[in-house]
Amino acid sequence: MKLNLTSIALALVLPTAVFAQDSITSSTANYPNPYTSNSANVSPFTKESKRFNDWAVSAGAGVPLMQSSDLTSIKGYGAGKNLFGWSAYLSVDKAITHAFGLKLQYDKGESRQGFVNTKDKVASPTGDGARTQYDAISVLGDINFSNLLRRVDNHSPFRWALHGYAGVGTLAYRAYRQDAGPAYNQSLVEEIKPFKFNSLFGQAGAGLKFRATKSLDLEARGMYVLTGDDTFDGAGGASYNGKVNDNPSDNLINVTLGATLNLGKHESHLFWHDPLQEIYYKLDVLADKNQDVEVCKKGDADNDGVCDDWDRQLDTPAGARVDGAGVALDADLDGVIDLYDKCVTVPGPVENNGCPTNTTSTVTDETRTLEGIEFDLNSDRILPSNTPILNNAVNYINSSTGSYLVIGATDTRASDAYNQKLSERRANSVKNYLIENGVEADKLNSIGRGEKDLKYPECDPATKCPEWKNRANRRVYFEAK
Repeated sequence: MKLNLTSIALALVLPTAVFAQDSITSSTANYPNPYTSNSANVSPFTKESKRFNDWAVSAGAGVPLMQSSDLTSIKGYGAGKNLFGWSAYLSVDKAITHAFGLKLQYDKGESRQGFVNTKDKVASPTGDGARTQYDAISVLGDINFSNLLRRVDNHSPFRWALHGYAGVGTLAYRAYRQDAGPAYNQSLVEEIKPFKFNSLFGQAGAGLKFRATKSLDLEARGMYVLTGDDTFDGAGGASYNGKVNDNPSDNLINVTLGATLNLGKHESHLFWHDPLQEIYYKLDVLADKNQDVEVCKKGDADNDGVCDDWDRQLDTPAGARVDGAGVALDADLDGVIDLYDKCVTVPGPVENNGCPTNTTSTVTDETRTLEGIEFDLNSDRILPSNTPILNNAVNYINSSTGSYLVIGATDTRASDAYNQKLSERRANSVKNYLIENGVEADKLNSIGRGEKDLKYPECDPATKCPEWKNRANRRVYFEAK
């Protein structure tokens, strides 16, 4: 990928995995200004263009505890002992950005409070008891705090996330009270039906999510429910048996354990999507769409994406990455541009292809010419930025007398069996490209080595490494036979 470094920096700060189309410079394409409304770089966001899932369903169960009321579920004032009811929820979830989503949630449960467990149906000589059966429908906002704070260039495993929730809805309930006395006696104190002004309620809380698989998340959640109703606890009013609830709202704490099933065919959900992987893909799409677009008034002689009007290097070699002034990048400043530098981050002399003279590796003209190419996640598609490298390989192989092995590899995501097949597809894709462009078929053999041939062995599992290293592991390279 031939990237303008400023483009990546801008793209990584955007709040969603659907990034704006930033400018790129490359020796394989010309690009129009992406910030104009009629720019060819701005592609419509459609269902087909998504590379992540953004719908999910969640369900869970737990315990509601009446907290701010005349009769409570917690031992002490308003309760003779700790009383536990039950609760459950089901929601349909939509992620809007990588840090914000919405939930349409249905809650059902029964709280128990006071001095006797009313489910036992026994007399309560010591005090009154109550139970409240409720149903609720609410709309919740979902803020992914971890994505708001997480850096995309560290080694975060992206397996844990802290979410915050808040929303409003409509509540229906039936509250029963059992009066203290020598006999069992329960009565319906209050019944509220939904979709009325006095049935509105609010809730807010937080949840800690764990990504168990690409499709399943586990979550521990705590919510605080404000009913806005002083009869919700079954006591019957703001003043009950001489006890006064200063808060006119009977509130409860709902603690649940649940799971989220992420729906869709893609590898990851938007809340777990890696922004760095997404920007690599978006830049490839830009290169693919705009490689034949001409925008420079005076032309682009070296075809590096920088117009000749402000290009400081008009003879950039094909395939070289350039900066905003059209100068080929030389990361280690050793006089060998990155395209030809076999040790990009370590200075070395020109005669040793930019590597230190004390290196134990031998850099030959063959390895310089037959460079490897990288692939997108879960893809065997040859990227437009890789065609100059493969065209060089075509010329070299045709001019040589030997035969070559085309070797495919993957990163460590997915299973061994899947990665083995993917690596074979990648190797065959490159082999077929070379043959279609003039290489004799008997000069090439292809094999896949799956995830057993990592360029960066420390990236096992992939979560230990930044995305650029995992991308480097997803490659095809050549060996002379």
